Amino acid sequence: MDYKFPELPYSYDALEPYIDRMTMEIHHSKHHKTYYDKFLAAVGTTEYSGKSLEEIFANMSRLPAALRNHGGGLYNHSLFWEILSPKGGGPAIGNLGDAITKNFGSMDEFKSKFSDAAANRFGSGWAWLCLNKDGKLCVCSSPNQDNPLMDISECPGTPILGLDVWEHAYYLKYQNRRPEYISAFWNIVNWEKANENFEKAIR
Repeated sequence: MDYKFPELPYSYDALEPYIDRMTMEIHHSKHHKTYYDKFLAAVGTTEYSGKSLEEIFANMSRLPAALRNHGGGLYNHSLFWEILSPKGGGPAIGNLGDAITKNFGSMDEFKSKFSDAAANRFGSGWAWLCLNKDGKLCVCSSPNQDNPLMDISECPGTPILGLDVWEHAYYLKYQNRRPEYISAFWNIVNWEKANENFEKAIR
């Protein structure tokens, strides 16, 4: 497999005022790029060189910690950039919107559960909306760069959207005010991409 470092589908300042230009530039070109570079170095020494990230995650429990940390960092950020958009916000659309209402009762109830998962993740990590093995949507969080595709995950499933709650994702603008960053996130969610992720997951 040809692992590629993804370019952003928008400019670094496109998500302002919700996420500032400097944060986006540092987050993408420094943090994400470091995960990518270190993942390449780590995977090149294993039998999993050339395997997809999903295949690697499915065997994570018996692989080196470097693949868990840097492979997770590569995948999680790549998904994160795609579910952000300067034209985002509003309610979920399509089959995903219907499934959110069915599983959580309402869009507002879903946003409340997701925001709580993001705000209450101790230290660094991610909040996720996933489709679990029973075909139901669920909200959870994971530490560090773990994700629900990993066989060590406490909330296994297929990620539909995720929110990075590492401090490097928000500290320059929001400092210790993580709930403000989480609230701002809802203004830039790319629901078209999230619905596309959902459609792929239910096939």
